[in-house]
Amino acid sequence: MTANQARDDLEHGVEEGWGKLADAFHANFETPGEVGAACSVYVGGRPVANLWAGLADREANRPWRKDTIVQVASTTKGATAICAHLLAQRGQLDLDAPVARYWPEFAANGKEQLKVRWLLSHQAGLPIVDGPLTFEQACAWHPVIRALEAQKPLWQPGTRHVYHAVTYGFLVGEVVRRITGKSLGTFFAEEVAAPLGLSAWIGLPEEHEERVARLHFTDAFSVAELLAGMIKVTGLDADTVTAWVESMWSPGSIQIRAGELGGALDNATGYFTTRAWRAAEFPAANMLADACSLARMYAATVSDVDGVRLLDPSTVERMTVVQTDKTPMYGLPPGLDIPADRSFYMSLGFGRACPPGPMLGPGSFGHPGSGGSIGFADPDADVGFGYVTNLWNFRPDDPRASNLVKAVRSCLG
Repeated sequence: MTANQARDDLEHGVEEGWGKLADAFHANFETPGEVGAACSVYVGGRPVANLWAGLADREANRPWRKDTIVQVASTTKGATAICAHLLAQRGQLDLDAPVARYWPEFAANGKEQLKVRWLLSHQAGLPIVDGPLTFEQACAWHPVIRALEAQKPLWQPGTRHVYHAVTYGFLVGEVVRRITGKSLGTFFAEEVAAPLGLSAWIGLPEEHEERVARLHFTDAFSVAELLAGMIKVTGLDADTVTAWVESMWSPGSIQIRAGELGGALDNATGYFTTRAWRAAEFPAANMLADACSLARMYAATVSDVDGVRLLDPSTVERMTVVQTDKTPMYGLPPGLDIPADRSFYMSLGFGRACPPGPMLGPGSFGHPGSGGSIGFADPDADVGFGYVTNLWNFRPDDPRASNLVKAVRSCLG
């Protein structure tokens, strides 16, 4: 039996005992609303749920099908981390070694001793690129690499953390390329996607363009609604949340600049809807996949999936130790303390289960994506989970994935 045949054993729907998940999935189309979406769950290395519904393109009235794929934004980061940990497991990558051991040019400007692990844990001090860079340069890869080589860290590496929204993929991806001679997208395709029969790409081949779901967006919301949502999901007080948002996400702030990649990525241009974006490799942000592939990939980190297991239990144990509870967040006002388990609870490439992460339990690890998608594994429950959507919702209290995870928890008993 091939991997694709095994994946399709559960053609569409849920196994007995998983009706609550189907109910929750279809209820999401009513409240809060979906355009098109898919959800998949593996338990013990085999599929128990594979659901899809709605429209891949509302304007064209194109239905969401089994083979529909969609951009999953930062959910990409989990796939990239898996590639790095595969190399570590094989003895080809030492996470405690200086990055410069594998990438000599990186040592410039005070980065001689910057450890590989700090790339994965967002503690490297390189969340932004000074630029200027054009979109075409970013798609070409090497101009970004040259810029990062010359960049001086914003802090002493390993002593602080902040989300490396886009540079994460270039930093980790270049280490993978230096070791293997393959781009991150190629390594992922050959070492992760092919053995598991995944429909997932970092750098989409043109022949799959017709499968891509069109992105739709929820209505804009006010700053007051943003603050209320963050208070709800973090449990922090209003003054703390307000100071946090104003310092980290106001125009010109560290997180806004982190998403711009030296000016290369301007949302106003609509770059993220272009063939050029989908064809390029941005290993932090532009994977296209279906929900079944996310669930299957994560299942293979904690289970044997049709004869394929990506990571050993010892590798999973090492890579999921939280790192950001030991360092303060960069960019916060003096005296403002945001607990890591309420803000950025990051291990070596994976978010960990905590408020507000929609995961199963304390052992869960994975990565969400801007707009709503998420993939994760739970080694205790032996679960791989994937959820994708083409209705991007940027509210922090978006309940769709949480509704599904609650249903999974109920089905597991």
